[in-house]
Amino acid sequence: MAQQDLNKDYAGAGYNLRLGFGERPAVILIDFVEAYFDKTSPLYAGVDAALASAMRVRDAARRAGVPVIYTNVVYSQGGYNGGMFIKKVPTLHIMEKGRPMGAWPKGLTPNDDELVISKQYPSAFFGTSLSSTLTAHGIDTLILTGLTTSGCVRATCIDTVSYGFRPMVVREACGDRDARPHEANLFDMNAKYADVVGEQETIAYLARFDNRRPAKN
Repeated sequence: MAQQDLNKDYAGAGYNLRLGFGERPAVILIDFVEAYFDKTSPLYAGVDAALASAMRVRDAARRAGVPVIYTNVVYSQGGYNGGMFIKKVPTLHIMEKGRPMGAWPKGLTPNDDELVISKQYPSAFFGTSLSSTLTAHGIDTLILTGLTTSGCVRATCIDTVSYGFRPMVVREACGDRDARPHEANLFDMNAKYADVVGEQETIAYLARFDNRRPAKN
């Protein structure tokens, strides 16, 4: 089916409606870890452009005083807490605690006041405090960036809408090891769960805010 016909078919079924940005956003950077950037890694994905885009979105959030959250994947030695996920994808053992593939890539350093969530499963919500933290701070919009589009970004996106937050997936700031799953999952998330938005649109939205804390005397 041609792309135009596909879009028409989905629109006719009631998909592709826009949720729109809300009033209290947070930005999340999902699993930007060395495993996807080191060319010796079996998970290497060549996603430097996605990281650069995510950092531009992150920097816009910082300027606006909008909360920034990071996730990484950390398993205990031997991967016991990886459950069925690590059995399905044994390569994930490279992100056991203390191993270099679980480190942040060059240039990505969370600030001390930015939340880092270490997880063992695809969604940033599963088994973590993310939902309660967002709720406690009155967040209504979660701006998603990260890796990989077809994996942890998609899983987090579905849980974002399931927990009642507005998922905004930044196209340029997400990446995958192949363009086909990347594009297919962006299409599906935009149809059913989220708004897939552009980097510049997102940065312009964030520029509306000035939630920075007053400077200390």
